[in-house]
Amino acid sequence: MWHDPVAPDFANALLDASRAKPASLIGPNGKAAEKRFSVYRNNVAYSLIEALGKNYPAVKAQCGVYKFNDAARLYLGEHPPRTKIMFNLGDNFSDWLGAFAPAKAQMPWLQDLARLERDWLMAYHAEDASPLDPALLGAIHPEALGEVRLKKHPAASVVCSNYAIHTMLEAGRNGSASSAIGAENVMITRPQFAVETRVLPDGAAVFLQQIFAGATLGEAAEAALSQSASFDLSSSLGSLLQSGATTAHL
Repeated sequence: MWHDPVAPDFANALLDASRAKPASLIGPNGKAAEKRFSVYRNNVAYSLIEALGKNYPAVKAQCGVYKFNDAARLYLGEHPPRTKIMFNLGDNFSDWLGAFAPAKAQMPWLQDLARLERDWLMAYHAEDASPLDPALLGAIHPEALGEVRLKKHPAASVVCSNYAIHTMLEAGRNGSASSAIGAENVMITRPQFAVETRVLPDGAAVFLQQIFAGATLGEAAEAALSQSASFDLSSSLGSLLQSGATTAHL
């Protein structure tokens, strides 16, 4: 197979502004084409920053365009695209933000918001699956319910935070910033065609996390009660079934 020796140097220089233009790349009449390459590199960088912003619109809104673009430029320099599928761009952005000193100092909630927004995007692209019919669970004898295990819907997840990330998500996706405070644990689902998010009451996040990890209903309820004495099993189970976050019982 033929390989273009220019391609690796070209790609590396394209995504790293500190690198010089590949020496083997020339323009019309054998000229160096420095300006042409710089313009093309700037266009590529701008396009990738815009694509990352479309994957993280709430993060961008909460940061502000200038701060987001500066952070995105640094991130993309360290983590260039690995595939042609644009929704994969930024798949580790939340981890990067968690280690990015300016973000940690100025916006300590940013990592959690980015993780929530990433889960939102993954839910949107998750495979389809039919939610569990609550009637099937209702047919099980009450004494046997504690041993039931529920299968997680491919689009379902839980993100826990000490910050008001759900409020920030909704505000940011409407193009505005939020100064809300307070902890919010969030469930993300997509039972049909639209992604749904909801803030969970005390103990419910632990309950769902245990179920999604394969625990029985009894085990999950016990873990939730140990975390919060105000945990309401009946309400949390009803909310779980209504949300479509499970697909079957095992």
